[in-house]
Amino acid sequence: MPFINFKNSSVHYTETGSGRAVVLLHGFLENSTMWNDMLPELTHGKRVICIDLPGHGQSECLGYVHTMELMAELVEAVLKHLSIRKAVFVGHSMGGYVTLALAEKNPELFKGLCLFFSTAHADSDERKRGRDQAIALVKENHKSFIRKAIPMLFRSKNRKLFRDQVNTLKKEALTTSKQGVIAALEGMKQRTDREVILQFSPYPVHFVIGRYDPVLPHELLVQQANNSEQATYTLLKECGHMGFIEAKEACTKDLRQFVNRCY
Repeated sequence: MPFINFKNSSVHYTETGSGRAVVLLHGFLENSTMWNDMLPELTHGKRVICIDLPGHGQSECLGYVHTMELMAELVEAVLKHLSIRKAVFVGHSMGGYVTLALAEKNPELFKGLCLFFSTAHADSDERKRGRDQAIALVKENHKSFIRKAIPMLFRSKNRKLFRDQVNTLKKEALTTSKQGVIAALEGMKQRTDREVILQFSPYPVHFVIGRYDPVLPHELLVQQANNSEQATYTLLKECGHMGFIEAKEACTKDLRQFVNRCY
C-alpha cells in the first residue's frame, strides 16, 4: 500500500485510475475507504487520489492538535510526491475544511473545489463549546463517543434504513485513536472562516447539501453558495450529513458531473 513520510509520521493514500487528477478527502472519524463505493464511477478517465488524514485510517498522528493548515500541508506533500500540479478537490465535512485551507495557501493547485456536506464558515461560539464537550467525552471513553456520534450524522429516519452501513462506519471509526479524535476536534475548533475564498475563486466551486443535515443547516450552506458568483449547489432532499451512503447514486452522479465540468 502506498505511504509517504511526512514530519516523521506515516501517511497512507490510494491511487486509482489514470488521467486528470481528482483528490478526495474524508471527514471526521472517517478514512479513505468512505469513497470505495463511488470510485468505480469517479475513475472513468480520471486519476483519483484518496488520502487518510492524520490520525485517521492508516495515517499516524502528527501531534496533539491537527490544524486544518497542517492537514493541508500533508495533502500538498502527497500531491508533490505524486507530481500532481492541478486537481479537482472534493472534501467531505472536515475534508472540506482541509481543502479550503489548501486553497488559501495554494490556489494554483485547483481546477475545482467541491464542499461535500461541508462549510466555509468557522465554528460558532456555541459549536466551539460543543467541540470542548466532545473532547471531554472522548477523554472519558472515546469508543463510547464514537458509537454514539456516528448515527447522529444521519437523517433520523435513515439510521434504521441504513443500519448495516452505520455499523460498518462505526467499526471503521473505532480504529481511530483517542489522540487522533481529539487532535481533529481541536483543529476544527480552531479553524478560521474562509468564505472569502469562495467569493473570489478563479475556479468552479460546488456544494452538495443535505436537506436534513443534522450538523450543517442547509439554509446556511445555500446562502454561502449564493454569495459566490462561482458557486453552484445541489440540495438533496432526503439526505442528512452522510450523502455518500444516504444518497449514494445521486452523489456519485453529481460529483462526476462537477469533475467533468471542471476539466
